[in-house]
Amino acid sequence: MKSQNRVLLYNIRSTHNVGSIFRTADTLGIEKLYLVGTTPTPIDRFERVRLDIAKVALGAEKVLDWEYLKEAKTTISKLKKEGWNIIAIEQNNNSVDYKKIKTKNKNLFIIGEEVNGITNDILKLANQIGEIPMQGKKESLNVSVAFGVALFRILNK
Repeated sequence: MKSQNRVLLYNIRSTHNVGSIFRTADTLGIEKLYLVGTTPTPIDRFERVRLDIAKVALGAEKVLDWEYLKEAKTTISKLKKEGWNIIAIEQNNNSVDYKKIKTKNKNLFIIGEEVNGITNDILKLANQIGEIPMQGKKESLNVSVAFGVALFRILNK
């Protein structure tokens, strides 16, 4: 049985990061993206196509199911009660090496905003927190790059 995988983008600000994540999510077979808070959507509030997202997503924004949410907690809690495995990708005191993350039949991956990441109240809802170990002098990767690195490894074991 093929697992179900969804992604929640928590306050991602950059349209280019969102477009890139759409494109990568499609290649990974992600079934749905939740776009939360300040995360820009492929269609703006005036029902116009966001060309900046479309340019990077290259059509993935048209074929991948997505939903805008004002806040994340309600949906995360609901999915958790339905048996979804909640996995945050974040640098945190409670995180483990992303290569040790265990998936189940239904997985929700949470990806946090570029500067401040995922808030503690959202991290508390996660079953697992995975971190990509940094080898160089920089503390982190671009969010869309981290998304691709982590999910390709986690989902293709």
